[in-house]
Amino acid sequence: MSMGIVLQDASLARGQITPVTFNRGMGWGLIGGSVGTLIMDLVLMEVLSAVGLPALSCFSIVGDTVARFFSIFGIEMTGGITVGVATHYIVGPIIGVIFGVAVVRAGALRAGSKKKIVAIAVLYVEILSQPILAMTPFLLKMTASDTFQWFSGSFVMHLIWGIVLGVIISHGLQSATIPHHQ
Repeated sequence: MSMGIVLQDASLARGQITPVTFNRGMGWGLIGGSVGTLIMDLVLMEVLSAVGLPALSCFSIVGDTVARFFSIFGIEMTGGITVGVATHYIVGPIIGVIFGVAVVRAGALRAGSKKKIVAIAVLYVEILSQPILAMTPFLLKMTASDTFQWFSGSFVMHLIWGIVLGVIISHGLQSATIPHHQ
């Protein structure tokens, strides 16, 4: 199938139906990935502040992990907060776009309920994030306690991210199939 092919639900309703296209899936995925990342990060910064840790410490950990990962390949870079923020806001939207396209391409998924799409988005985010999250304890040589805390916190934050992603994509793509009366 080419990208120009339009995917559309069959409907007995009268009126014009906006087709659900590849580009629409990408767009809603980009929005869902970006908003999900932002909400996750705002909650994370609030929680870190509430427990007495620096609000941006997670970004620092992510940035240091990225720098350490690239150093394995002889690429020297400075880690820290800026690299962590950049990583979040590059990876989050990309993961959202991929999910949005997958929902459009999988007719059975697109035709599913909002709850089904949200549940699958959460599973997608949680599973896809594990290899990335697993690098941090190894590369930064975390203790067992720090590793447990890292994965526990990450699970909750990615749960939030997945819920937001699923809600936005299901809303966006389902509203695209609502008949528009002339």
